[in-house]
Amino acid sequence: MKKLLSIATAVVIGATAVYVFSNWTVDEDNSASPTALVPGGPIVSVRLPDGFTKTALVGKRAFDAVCADCHGKNATGRNGKGPPLVHKIYEPSHHADAAFFRAVQNGVQAHHWRFGNMPKLQGMTDGDVKGIIRYVRELQRANGIE
Repeated sequence: MKKLLSIATAVVIGATAVYVFSNWTVDEDNSASPTALVPGGPIVSVRLPDGFTKTALVGKRAFDAVCADCHGKNATGRNGKGPPLVHKIYEPSHHADAAFFRAVQNGVQAHHWRFGNMPKLQGMTDGDVKGIIRYVRELQRANGIE
């Protein structure tokens, strides 16, 4: 009985360690911090590139102002709010840049995730959307999504 209890304890400790370390995220300053899937928290961990192009930096500002409330800081998604854009579902071969333009202009019917429909966004220029796309694509490339 003692041996079974020791094995069970080891399994619980191991599972906890796996869970904690699989839920680490990289912050904007490239430091790692643990995160759990809490309401409003990030859904995926994202590695930031060493640097962004000027267009992507402009896009980041627009993303932070308009998109991050649902899609999370650095496009990590927000549990209960919106999906991560740094995800294989949004790779360019599956969701081309035109899909991002359509999402902004027309909104999106929920189909990959259970976050509900995305409303169309008002007041965004084509330049804003191009910058956001560049920012998201550079994040994706830094995370092996091409």
